[in-house]
Amino acid sequence: MLVVGGASEMPGAVILAATAALRAGAGKLQIATARSIAQIVGATVPEARVFALPETKTGAISAAASEEIIERAQRVQAVLIGPGMIDEKTVARLTQKVLRELGKATLILDAAALSCFEDSPHCLHDLNARAILTPHAGEMAKMLGVDKESVVGEPQLTARRTANDLRAVITLKGAETFIASHNSSQTYCNRTGNVGLATSGSGDTLSGIITGLAARGAAPLQAAVWGVYLHARAGDLLARRMGRLGFLARELLDEVPKIMSGLSK
Repeated sequence: MLVVGGASEMPGAVILAATAALRAGAGKLQIATARSIAQIVGATVPEARVFALPETKTGAISAAASEEIIERAQRVQAVLIGPGMIDEKTVARLTQKVLRELGKATLILDAAALSCFEDSPHCLHDLNARAILTPHAGEMAKMLGVDKESVVGEPQLTARRTANDLRAVITLKGAETFIASHNSSQTYCNRTGNVGLATSGSGDTLSGIITGLAARGAAPLQAAVWGVYLHARAGDLLARRMGRLGFLARELLDEVPKIMSGLSK
């Protein structure tokens, strides 16, 4: 699998997402990140092969990195784009270029990469439902050009409609997380979890878990549903030991293998 993300001011997000993917059982991991942080990312995630990408003056991954990303994306089972990326216009251009030549990998879009829909709402249609999007209500509202209150007021309907419009799996995060796919009549709702999961970096951890499951061969909807559950369940286990407030996103990582092991018994 391949994780594309990071910026000079946010190396932690791509580290969390990549490590979460490994905890979810992914095999070979590649990380493509901004040149200025590639060394620290590689040292922090020694299990990964790390590639240094050209960056802008602001420390964001440059759109010129698209060719190298495409080359590597065509040889993996899953690609995550977005954790820790900055400069939404640059990220949108980069993501749109990668989408056109992605290959057969499952694509997971998170954080700044979700900005690619503002100018190109149909850019996922050629992927045949091999894409998973993980917006929270604010990101979803921006994607759709509506106010946040309308998303919060009807999250299930919003997830379903957006899945149909974009032809993708939508994971609309919130106190209740709704997961919908345009090629399934089912809409899933996760009520596991607690307020502590709103901690900084938690979304990066979730997108990494989902990508790890997709890299193992899970279908996009299956990867999203199980990824959300594993992430939320990890938060509940930490809350029992530490309380619902104050645990860290990186502490979720160690819980995931234990939960998966328990489910397999």
